[in-house]
Amino acid sequence: MNGAAPHRLGAVSDVDTVDTASTVTAEAGARELVVVHAGFGAAAVPYEAGWDLQKRTQEKRIADEIGDTVLLLEHEPVYTAGKRTEPLDRPMGDPGAPVVEVDRGGKITWHGPGQLTGYPIVKLRDSTGGVAFVRLLERMMMDVCAEFGLATKFVEGRSGLWVPGTPDRKLGSIGLRVRRNVTMHGFQINCDCDMSWFDRIVPCGIRDAGSTSLSQELGRPVPVAEVVPLVERHLARLLGAGAVLHRTTAQLAL
Repeated sequence: MNGAAPHRLGAVSDVDTVDTASTVTAEAGARELVVVHAGFGAAAVPYEAGWDLQKRTQEKRIADEIGDTVLLLEHEPVYTAGKRTEPLDRPMGDPGAPVVEVDRGGKITWHGPGQLTGYPIVKLRDSTGGVAFVRLLERMMMDVCAEFGLATKFVEGRSGLWVPGTPDRKLGSIGLRVRRNVTMHGFQINCDCDMSWFDRIVPCGIRDAGSTSLSQELGRPVPVAEVVPLVERHLARLLGAGAVLHRTTAQLAL
């Protein structure tokens, strides 16, 4: 595993914080992480439906009706533009997929088949905002890549996970919103997706780097299903959860 220490950001460019005082440490006493498989493959989730599911889950977590929960899924092809997206970052002409304006930090990115998207709905505490939680998600993605023997790194001033090279290649992205100490939005790991979707935008507003996937780096197909259990295990460990519980949206009354 790459031994580089996580970089520290003074700004919250990839985090949008509303009425919150929170840090990376999960709420005291948290013992389990609930995981919802919201839709993969032929059951990929339209973005707006996934966004609505996040909002409902966040409201229940704020009210302590449920514990910390992560939604794992694939989306139908979509571009999402965060609050800092610049006009020149956006696709020109017909992008072949909707462009949705979203309330997270960060800039524009793509979601779609072959990409694992995770939405941690986690209650945080203390006074440093969501930035420390971004660091946790970066560490989780690095630990997942280490399971494949893939060296990755953090890049000063740029969130997400990177494969070193000339130029560096972005493998995983992060954008968060925190409301009343509860996170939403989250992370994406490019597993076995069509990377040409990224050619139509300036991903995350970064012009001097590339994008990549696990399949490209490892030289073999790496389906989302192969990555899901690794994400669950490492995220639960970093959050201090002693168990992973799989639930459906119906079981959580979402």
